Amino acid sequence: MKKDTDVSKQVDHHSRAMLPIPDRPSPTLTTYDARDPDTNYPAIEPLLPPTGAPNVLVVLVDDVGFGASSTFGGPCETPTADRLAAGGLRYNRFHTTALCAPTRQALLTGRNHHSVGMGSITETATSAPGNSSVRPNTKAPLAMTMKLNGYSTAQFGKCHEVPVWQSSPIGPFDAWPSGGGGFEKFYGFIGGENNQWEPELYDGFKTIEPPASFEEGYHLTEDLADQCVGWIRQQKALAPDRPFFTYFAPGATHAPHHCPEEWVEKYKGRFDEGWDAMREVTFARQKEMGVIPADAELPPRHAEITAWDDMPEELKPVLSRQMEVYAGFLDHTDHHIGRIVDAIDDLGVLDNTLIYYIIGDNGASAEGTMNGAFNEMANFNGMADLETPEFMVSKIDEFGSPESYNHFSVGWAWAMNTPFQWTKQVASHWGGTRNATIVHWPERVKDAGGLRSQFTHVIDVAQTILEAAGVPEPTMVNGVQQSPMEGTSMTYTFDAPDEAERHDLQYFEMFGNRGIYHKGWSAVTKHKTPWVMVGGDLPAFDDDIWELYDGNNDFTQARDLAAEHPDMLAKLQRLWIIEATKYNVLPMDDRSSERFEPSLAGRPTLVHGNTQLLFSGMGRLSENSVINIKNRSFSVTAEIDVRDGGCNGTIIAQGGRFGGWGLGVRDGKLVFGYNVLGIQEFTTTAETSIASGKHQIRMEFAYDGGGLGKGGDVTLYYDGTAVGSGRVDLTQGIIFSADETTEVGYEAGTPVMSGYTTTDSKFTGKIQWVQIDTGDDDHDHFIDPEERYRIAMATQ
Repeated sequence: MKKDTDVSKQVDHHSRAMLPIPDRPSPTLTTYDARDPDTNYPAIEPLLPPTGAPNVLVVLVDDVGFGASSTFGGPCETPTADRLAAGGLRYNRFHTTALCAPTRQALLTGRNHHSVGMGSITETATSAPGNSSVRPNTKAPLAMTMKLNGYSTAQFGKCHEVPVWQSSPIGPFDAWPSGGGGFEKFYGFIGGENNQWEPELYDGFKTIEPPASFEEGYHLTEDLADQCVGWIRQQKALAPDRPFFTYFAPGATHAPHHCPEEWVEKYKGRFDEGWDAMREVTFARQKEMGVIPADAELPPRHAEITAWDDMPEELKPVLSRQMEVYAGFLDHTDHHIGRIVDAIDDLGVLDNTLIYYIIGDNGASAEGTMNGAFNEMANFNGMADLETPEFMVSKIDEFGSPESYNHFSVGWAWAMNTPFQWTKQVASHWGGTRNATIVHWPERVKDAGGLRSQFTHVIDVAQTILEAAGVPEPTMVNGVQQSPMEGTSMTYTFDAPDEAERHDLQYFEMFGNRGIYHKGWSAVTKHKTPWVMVGGDLPAFDDDIWELYDGNNDFTQARDLAAEHPDMLAKLQRLWIIEATKYNVLPMDDRSSERFEPSLAGRPTLVHGNTQLLFSGMGRLSENSVINIKNRSFSVTAEIDVRDGGCNGTIIAQGGRFGGWGLGVRDGKLVFGYNVLGIQEFTTTAETSIASGKHQIRMEFAYDGGGLGKGGDVTLYYDGTAVGSGRVDLTQGIIFSADETTEVGYEAGTPVMSGYTTTDSKFTGKIQWVQIDTGDDDHDHFIDPEERYRIAMATQ
């Protein structure tokens, strides 16, 4: 007889609204002697979810537009998504928040992103409650609820929900997946992006190095899939009666677009006609497949996006290559997701596994400028002009390789969001927020291959999973009363393609781009262009121009009805204010570069004052874990022991191949290197070698001043005596890297200075201490060791 898997019909003797579930011992006779025949206690039973609760796999791919995957008519082949859609349901009106960290926190909590403090990314957090990046303890994550109800829980991949001042190896770990996040297993990275060839990785709370190198065939997505498959197999081997809740969130396809060359070659020549033509082809295919209505209209290209025909001819082969790399990257990612699905199938539990395959945490990213980027950090620092067309052409064969940190053009992002307007960060329009989504659960979903068009949102996923598992939304977690979840379960759509939508009101906002959806209508206003990151003139919020769309008859937001229905527009504008007030959206904040600076943004920092003391072996320190030396004068002092015969290697390095600085010894001489985006490198070398014995070496950088990213003069010292000088003509004023780190005595990831590799970077002498100073000092180019700790502590 077939087991009834509808958990709502099962008897559950646990009171699950309060978590952890309170222990309630059964009253029984207590005997004096265990041998007494009346000694009888109930059997110890492990905590399990309600009978029939499914396994759950949530897959969240990064930075993929609605029109990218073949499953929704796009040019990138995604056979795993195709397979799951054929056996499950496609959702063509599923929405995210327009940016990665906000979508992830909304997904993991079932609340709107401002409700859980994630109004934008963690790196731009402010002191405002809706933008603090701090999740209130009244809004416990879904994984914690699942774990405390007896699920095995694991996360693999990207975690972008940790406040930056809590992202060091010392914690605190309340916001980490294996801390307060509720995941018993975590293997992945903390932050917004990662080098796919040489990533920064954590296993739980411990920083680790990749298990192999690029030369040995390593790629992060494959590694994450290996770890996920291994964990699921072990979980089912050791606890087959316990369902799993697994969250697989690869760094793909966020920049850098790193992809094995054989996957890129598959797409060679497919994009030579450009983004305008690709958009038309995708739009026609979407209609043919039925994933958009037959009467849908394709909105025109905005003036801010250059037509393909108007791009420089010499740049077009590079632009085509960018899209070939991206397509291969998404195809490659889908392949490894398929390995996870295959592993679940091989275990015989696929039918009772609820799979969410969310193809993108926002729309495709337009953060790469119109020309694209060989190193996306150039645009983040307002230095995109360094990547001239000639430079880009010279690098064409290196896109996607370990030598690149690449991103594609705005034009490709726009095309990958077909049939909608705009891109990632633009929360006002569907191009930023409408993502292709698949639900697969054969034991519950019988309309295989069906399409669902009810309005749904990422905050609905948690409620759906809880209902599917038969687990109530908790009212108390770890002694803290919980506020209600803000989403709506999607289970009603599983069997009812035509049932009226239940989630019919939703606000959107990101950096001032904002909108409101209500019962088919949407009122929206684009405030800011995502690829203009530094500079640019922004209108006052009250001067923004609003648009009005009737989604009941206009799937793509192609016909602006604001002039025809001013009363409806006014009604929805008022409703946006109400919802924004309710969910901590206000005050809106459209600042960009200013919010990367903690003192301007108003968020805490891990390091206070103008001095930081570090010790040999410290490493994998994120940029926010080290004192900020940008746009100011600074010095680095170290006490080292030089053995007979000299020494070599890195004393301290911050960043890597794509931007940063380092101080080390090469051929027995002190060397300071400043690497600007991997494009220009400035090196200062001492004139004499360091003698054996104990020495204090020092580098002083005198900043020119006058704004961000200016240059400065370098002086090197041995024991207070100048031994070399040089010049750095320009610097990175906002960020070195999103994934490279700081190490003392060695380098992890990629090397800062050319001529080094991370394998030969280990310092061969002995480092007693390293001190970074950004304030004025009276040391006469030498720090008295007796005063070292007093100086460091006095400035904290």
